[in-house]
Amino acid sequence: MSALDPAAYEAIIRRGRSALAWEVLRRDPAYRVAYAALPALPLAGVAAEADFVAEWGMHFC
Repeated sequence: MSALDPAAYEAIIRRGRSALAWEVLRRDPAYRVAYAALPALPLAGVAAEADFVAEWGMHFC
């Protein structure tokens, strides 16, 4: 196994847990399919569809 890249860890520490969570989520193929299936992109300040929110916990507010 190769050594872990310290720069990668520094980027995570600098940006915080929410940025790491978003990075993991955006790479999830199931999330990408669900997001692409939304009928329209949610407007600022408006929650996404209830089913999407229930499954992914994302409100887009």
